[in-house]
Amino acid sequence: MKISNIFLIICLIFIVAVFFISPSLIKKIPYQNFGEGLFIGTVIKEPEIKNSNTKLTIKTENEKILVTTGNYPQYFYGDVLKVQGELEEPKIFDEFDYKNYLAKEGIYLVAYWPEIEILERDKGNPIFGAILKFKNKTTNSIEKIMPFPEASLLEGIILGNKQIFSEDLKNSLNITGTSHIVAISGMNIVIISEILMFVLIAMGLWRKHAFWFVLVLIFLFIIMVGAPASAVRAGIMGAILLYAQKIGRISNAARIMVFAAAIMLIFNPLLLRYDVGFQLSFLAVFGLIYIKPVFDELILKKIKKEELNGLLQIVTTTLAAQIAVLPVLIYNFGRISFISPLTNILIVPFIPFLTAIGLIFIGGTIIWGFLGKILLWPVYLGVTYVLKIIDWFSKIPWAAKEIQNIHWLFLIGYYILLIGLIWLFKRSKRLAF
Repeated sequence: MKISNIFLIICLIFIVAVFFISPSLIKKIPYQNFGEGLFIGTVIKEPEIKNSNTKLTIKTENEKILVTTGNYPQYFYGDVLKVQGELEEPKIFDEFDYKNYLAKEGIYLVAYWPEIEILERDKGNPIFGAILKFKNKTTNSIEKIMPFPEASLLEGIILGNKQIFSEDLKNSLNITGTSHIVAISGMNIVIISEILMFVLIAMGLWRKHAFWFVLVLIFLFIIMVGAPASAVRAGIMGAILLYAQKIGRISNAARIMVFAAAIMLIFNPLLLRYDVGFQLSFLAVFGLIYIKPVFDELILKKIKKEELNGLLQIVTTTLAAQIAVLPVLIYNFGRISFISPLTNILIVPFIPFLTAIGLIFIGGTIIWGFLGKILLWPVYLGVTYVLKIIDWFSKIPWAAKEIQNIHWLFLIGYYILLIGLIWLFKRSKRLAF
């Protein structure tokens, strides 16, 4: 047996072991740590600003603590704060295990509406702080020129910023199964990367040149959104798939993804079980590796051509990713969107172009406000189109259905059936030759 195959088996065994062992790895906080207390710590992540509150991730000498406070005064990354309030254990809600959700980020204590005093400013990583300041400057530039809700959706698509979304927009995105277009996830980055590759190759670029161009864009996107851990993981996954395509060995991409997953789980074993974004990212990639070729061949056989055009490539890419992640979305969010495939086909092909045009618009706005106004219209029209599609389809009575209490056996059954269908297709293809 080849060394690479032995290593693959070891990685698979490790991943399965992590899935079953990870619950026991969750840290137990002694009860004496709960209750009224005073601590000093630094804000280590970009504050999460919502309509009615702000969430701060504060790192003390011993713990990470999630603090919920008001929107005013404003707090920023790198602030050193003195906080006095009651420390609690995260609650487990009926349909959401908030405790384990925070545990994967190393957070085991929360505090609600404590007294806060700012001791110092700008004590975080200077590079990361500069990135976040640039991001904030960018959002301010967009909001000065573009009206709402178009501005909020553009920020969501380009920066992953959902803090200013209205509840109606969030609900419409969920109903139409298009929430991923504003998520910093591997699924989103992989789909956009694939579409950009198709477009650039169709424009005449060599595959290796297109690879480097898209790789640079992924890197810039991760920097633009503030380089959170989810975006870094997503970038790694997208880069792996692109590299496999560059060297013409897409069949090896799955093997590389398994290696990458194992490495990520060494650093944080809780990701596999408690990070839905991590699960969706890998499933989307596997969908493109194994499901997309099935769609491509079926369509090619139907239209009797040797190669799909760019639009059909985008359609099969979108559908393959959607099919791969569907059961996990239903299991975790309790809703199935019947119109998700159609809305995604109508929207996703425009996202890479809208992202590119949006970045040009943002650049122009930062350089000179009047230039931003000139560049506004193509971006505005694109965002308006996406909003209209989401709004129209979300109002269809049968667009989505709530499905509660899905058993984990549903996931196993779905993927066994899916793997079986792919195997039968490949077997029938071999027998045909």
